[in-house]
Amino acid sequence: MTEQTRYPSLKGKSVFISGGATGIGACLVEHFAAQGAKVGFVDIDTEGALALQTRLAREGLPGVHFEECDVTDTPRLRSAIGTLRQRIGAIQVLVNNAANDQRHLIEETTPESWDSGVAVNLKHYFFAAQEVFKDMKALGGGSIINFGSVSWMVKTGGMPVYTTCKSAIQGLTRSLARDFGAHRIRVNTVVPGWVMTEKQIRLWVTPQAKAELAKAQCLPGELAPADLARAVLFLASDDSSMITAHDLVVDGGWT
Repeated sequence: MTEQTRYPSLKGKSVFISGGATGIGACLVEHFAAQGAKVGFVDIDTEGALALQTRLAREGLPGVHFEECDVTDTPRLRSAIGTLRQRIGAIQVLVNNAANDQRHLIEETTPESWDSGVAVNLKHYFFAAQEVFKDMKALGGGSIINFGSVSWMVKTGGMPVYTTCKSAIQGLTRSLARDFGAHRIRVNTVVPGWVMTEKQIRLWVTPQAKAELAKAQCLPGELAPADLARAVLFLASDDSSMITAHDLVVDGGWT
């Protein structure tokens, strides 16, 4: 990992991250651990999570805690947060990252697939925030960072449930920011462009798509998970202590 800005306020903070085994989530876990934070994360990918823990320990970043959890199972999500709370302390930073941008056609979308998409892309964001609210209220503050997407802004087709959920997350952020603000709990959205994770490259990135994206972005180059992690660190730190109810778009100037 390249050298990163140091945020003294993150050292020792208890951070919960959903979907932390691979991709952007794994990069988030690594970046917070490098800041000296106490990190707990959940994922359904146990193999990937254990591999991440092993690599970080080898690199001198031990003490990252993992719980297997399907975030669409709300009782299990609450239980996993409770278990990690016992290991890292009351949650001070929540990063709602887990999602699934599975492509799907309007004609093939069923009531069941709609509900499933909402569960993995939106519902657990609210219930994770609800669960950590009591921690942050008792501590006198905290930071919640929700992951959005520019997909709905640029009118991406072929995944209507996903784009609907990602637009709704910005409404969720603003409503929680109002309700939690009196307790000095900040709530913001990080809005990524097309991030070149292994999954995206393997499933959906084509030479044509890359060429079109390069034309659409103002800045040259490709977005990497670390570009998002650095934005999240800032919003989690005390350096952003008066920033809430906002969207931080990291997309190379696409939108």
